[in-house]
Amino acid sequence: MNTTDHFGVLLHEVARSWRTELDRRLRHLGLSQSQWLVLIKLPEEGLTQTALARKVGIEGSTLVRLLDRLQANGWIERRDVLGDRRAKRVVPTAKAKTLQHEVTVIAQALRERLLAGIDPARVAIAAEVLSQLRQKLENLHD
Repeated sequence: MNTTDHFGVLLHEVARSWRTELDRRLRHLGLSQSQWLVLIKLPEEGLTQTALARKVGIEGSTLVRLLDRLQANGWIERRDVLGDRRAKRVVPTAKAKTLQHEVTVIAQALRERLLAGIDPARVAIAAEVLSQLRQKLENLHD
């Protein structure tokens, strides 16, 4: 078996394991993996629910249930979008902004630990390959 034959499986396993370890390190925050993922992908100025669903990679109906829980616990606010009565902008609260910083610090520490001892040039090449793959996947349905 050559390297490309198991590339996708290896990519999936590494991504899943990395995310699982990060989730373990964030468990003390009391949020599910889906909830903290939404919060860290949410910029300070907010996003419409549709844009946030795309950014997180989940269906709109799934996101609505997550947002209901996040709003009930004071992590986000939903605001009307001027000019579109149906659209809602999701904005992080001050509580969420504090959490975003904590998650960033914890994620950075994990990333540094995992990449320690790996030649930075090789990491840069891997990142470039992954970026190209992501772009190709995004362009598949254009």
